[in-house]
Amino acid sequence: MNISYKWLKEYVDFNLTPQEVCDALTSIGLEVDALEEVQSIKGGLKGLYVGKVLTCEPHPNSDHLHVTTVDLGKDTPSQIVCGAPNVKAGQKVIVADLGCVLYDGDKEFVIKKSKLRGVESFGMICAEDEIGVGNDHAGIIVLPDDAQIGLPAAEYYHLESDWLIEIDITANRADALSHWGVARDLYAWLLRNGYETSLHRPDCNSFSVDNNDMPIDVTVENHDACKRYACVSITGCEVKESPEWLQEKLRVIGLRPINNIVDITNYIMMAYGQPLHCFDADMVTGHRIVVKTMPEGTPFVTLDGIEHKLGEHDLAICNAEDAMCIAGVFGGKGSGTYETTRNVVLESAYFHPTWIRKSARRHGLSTDASFRFERGIDPNGVIYALKQAAIMCRELAGGKVSMEIKDVYPEPIQDFKVSLEYEYVNSLIGKDLSADMIKSIVTSLDMKIDDEKENGLELSVPPYRVDVQRPCDVVEDILRIYGYNNVEIPTQLKSSLVIKGDDDHKHKLENIIAEQLVGYGFSEIFNNSLTKAAYYSDFNLYPAENLVRIMNPLSSDLNVMRETLLFGGLESVAYNINRKNPNLRFFEVGNIYKYSPEKKNPENPMAAYKEDAHIGLWITGKRVVGSWAHADEDSSFYELKAYVDNLFRRLGVANNAITTKVSDNNIFSDGLTLEDRTGKVFAEIGLICRNILKKFDIENPVYYADIHWNTLFRAIRKNTIHFSEISKYPAVSRDLALLLDKSVKFSEIERIANKTERRYLKSVELFDVYEGKNLPEGKKSYAVNFILQDENQTLKDKQIDSIMNKLISNLKKELNAELR
Repeated sequence: MNISYKWLKEYVDFNLTPQEVCDALTSIGLEVDALEEVQSIKGGLKGLYVGKVLTCEPHPNSDHLHVTTVDLGKDTPSQIVCGAPNVKAGQKVIVADLGCVLYDGDKEFVIKKSKLRGVESFGMICAEDEIGVGNDHAGIIVLPDDAQIGLPAAEYYHLESDWLIEIDITANRADALSHWGVARDLYAWLLRNGYETSLHRPDCNSFSVDNNDMPIDVTVENHDACKRYACVSITGCEVKESPEWLQEKLRVIGLRPINNIVDITNYIMMAYGQPLHCFDADMVTGHRIVVKTMPEGTPFVTLDGIEHKLGEHDLAICNAEDAMCIAGVFGGKGSGTYETTRNVVLESAYFHPTWIRKSARRHGLSTDASFRFERGIDPNGVIYALKQAAIMCRELAGGKVSMEIKDVYPEPIQDFKVSLEYEYVNSLIGKDLSADMIKSIVTSLDMKIDDEKENGLELSVPPYRVDVQRPCDVVEDILRIYGYNNVEIPTQLKSSLVIKGDDDHKHKLENIIAEQLVGYGFSEIFNNSLTKAAYYSDFNLYPAENLVRIMNPLSSDLNVMRETLLFGGLESVAYNINRKNPNLRFFEVGNIYKYSPEKKNPENPMAAYKEDAHIGLWITGKRVVGSWAHADEDSSFYELKAYVDNLFRRLGVANNAITTKVSDNNIFSDGLTLEDRTGKVFAEIGLICRNILKKFDIENPVYYADIHWNTLFRAIRKNTIHFSEISKYPAVSRDLALLLDKSVKFSEIERIANKTERRYLKSVELFDVYEGKNLPEGKKSYAVNFILQDENQTLKDKQIDSIMNKLISNLKKELNAELR
């Protein structure tokens, strides 16, 4: 929310500096994100002064230039060459001194010492358009004789900068989405801190009905969606450019002036928080407004020319025949205000926040009006805002109020009733506040005291404070005005010791994994758990029917909970590649979500939903690039497999405890699944399919590992760390060259080897693969290394031969392997 410092001062009296205002607002929960000076004239007239022309002589080498001496209040006059035809001795003028920066649109130039036709010039006597105080360029500015020599031009023109205060408004503080709303909070803070102040805004005494030439009939058919609807007609308006003061107010807070009528509605919204809509009265067919829903599929074209389909969940503002506006969201084409408009209808309403939020999300429309309506505005400010807008239309557009205000408000929204006990306030804050202090703060925040008892208060909270409906909410308001920093830290701190559980152990292991991956050169990423359903199509392990869908999604790109970490990581990969950073190693620790329709249980709604922790790894691009000691090398599946194996080893997962199988997950073009002996999946590793990468415009291969962290943790959580000396008995290495069918994977050899010998076999490594000449058709050769070791004694040849013979026998039996 952008707030103008000068505009804010129109509603609350204070003499704080802009920075002091920012500090005050931040302390009461309206966190200021930025403070920026806004100059009404670019440059703020810095370096410009009032001077007096002492002498004016013709230039010796020019028939139109003059050589002047000008008194700027310095020790010596300045010589300035001037080309203006109206320059004369004795004049008071505006002078740009050396170093002054002048602007011409986006261009700027600095006044420097120069020579004009051989004569030195030490400044510039200025015309109106050259410094931004007017448009005249016929000659220099000539000031009255009483102008003070040496006075800065900014002081002479009473130029004051405004300050733009950018506030991060939290979702619950809809009441602060206006200058008036911020002024109310600042007023409470000023009173609490002993400043003399008052809160005020223009009254509506000048509002009156000029005639009844254009009555508008209003019918509200859906009172649940539209709690209050008011309108008034204004005839004889001249749609034109707004006056400069109004344009400047809007520009300071970042709004573009359009015309006087539209600018008035924007001004009222930013001033008081009440969105307004203005219809061309001649487009209100039958001079009748109907607030209702439309039949499903009704076409509607908005002001931006885009067609939308309205339905029974969209509230529409209609004339006697057609829809003119999606209520609280966007106006329709042809119903707005144009240069040819002469008669207008101003609308001011209170719409139910849920209806507006759902319509805005459904149609992908977000406006300043919908932003306020969907958070909850002040239902009691509807008429005030409408009258102020009508008064401004009369003053700035010459219009006449041509009907009594029509106000449909069948069930007035009541204040929130809250019972507040002093003891509760003090126990929650942690400090004893006096009853007078509590009463002073709540009344300064526009809460009414209905009844005062010995132990507390009965309060009426205005309905615009949608975030204050419980005693704890009132206490929060009291504390933020009293000041969090004014609550002292107690001299004693009490704590209780807890025993570390599985969650603590799991978190510790996650940190160990993260540290190891960072050491390998990985960067940790955090992606949104919300993603788009369009990603999940034709995947056997991630079917669309298992997606957890959001009932009220923010957009079509954030309409489901992620079923895998894969797609968020690919978004990060694509983002980096598009910014010339193609060599990537990412990891993420996060949860995935699954819905199982078959487990749906009305008595236990959560039974069908599952949340599971996973760890994702992505690598792409070059593993080595630009090294003097190593040729460039692409990342590969084997590199990623090594990272995963090393993580498992660090976590205490033994090699022979894992079975490797070919993955059937169709996100991979080639992949492996790592399981335990019972078939529980620990991880999946593979090369992502081209059709998936194509959706993200990624051309390079991407390798992905999905570690099922909850499953893995359950398998290792009871592991204990044992230290032993490095064996002093030698390991034995044996190699086998195996002739196999091309369809056989190394993982099958590894599985058979680990099953054959579990005691002495320490590792199985593939070090060569050969296909081609001198091999039978459909065959390939694997060169495999086996490491055998006994921790307690030296292995004898007889033991080694027995193990290897048994191993060869099993490989022949299960894989039809032949020794080469």
